[in-house]
Amino acid sequence: MKGTVMIVEDDQDIREVITILLRREGYSTLQAENGQKALEKVHKKPDLIILDVMLPDLDGYEVCRRIRKISVAPVLFLTAKGGLHEKTEGLEAGGDDYLVKPFFQEELLARIKALLRRYEEYRGKEQEDPVEQYIEVGCFRVSKEFNEVTKNGEVIVMTDIEYKILKLLMQYHNKIFSIRNIYESVWDKPYYYDANNTVMVHIRRLRMAIEDDPRHPVYIRTEWGRGYRFVSE
Repeated sequence: MKGTVMIVEDDQDIREVITILLRREGYSTLQAENGQKALEKVHKKPDLIILDVMLPDLDGYEVCRRIRKISVAPVLFLTAKGGLHEKTEGLEAGGDDYLVKPFFQEELLARIKALLRRYEEYRGKEQEDPVEQYIEVGCFRVSKEFNEVTKNGEVIVMTDIEYKILKLLMQYHNKIFSIRNIYESVWDKPYYYDANNTVMVHIRRLRMAIEDDPRHPVYIRTEWGRGYRFVSE
């Protein structure tokens, strides 16, 4: 099996279609018809979660926020609306990617494979138990090998994308990175205009994780018109 994917979708027909598609590709699957069932089944540790936004009990954004308290597995939102507001809210809730309904099966599979590949990269390194290498700047300590971040010795939980952004900025602290630099380095994809919003949302979430006051950031500074840089105390 390539991994376990949890499908959170109240439409039974869509759940079944995605389930058949994934099993044909060699994935194991879990199904949840609402947000509460998803929160119960996330303890089975799926490798990726496909999460519908419109659910009958909790909306997908709230489900994702609760999942993020116990899991860093990639979350792919399914949404009937492709507007900037919906995409931003999904990213701010802790999602990693989004796909607008109706979608092509090939695109769904491509998104799943890309998210799982990034997730397996750092999770596999974590299990290898290598000689640890860290980046240490001020009160922060970040593993070069996998998603482990501490501030003043206390562990900070963040998603894979947030970890990669922080590692990039800390590794070259005081260097200014443009949004294009960050996107192409972290997502490993060609830059496109809408990527600006994607990067800014993740920077905002990263600040919420590491800054004492995210509204007045001390560590991740905005250099207007140029980009972002990490500044040590």
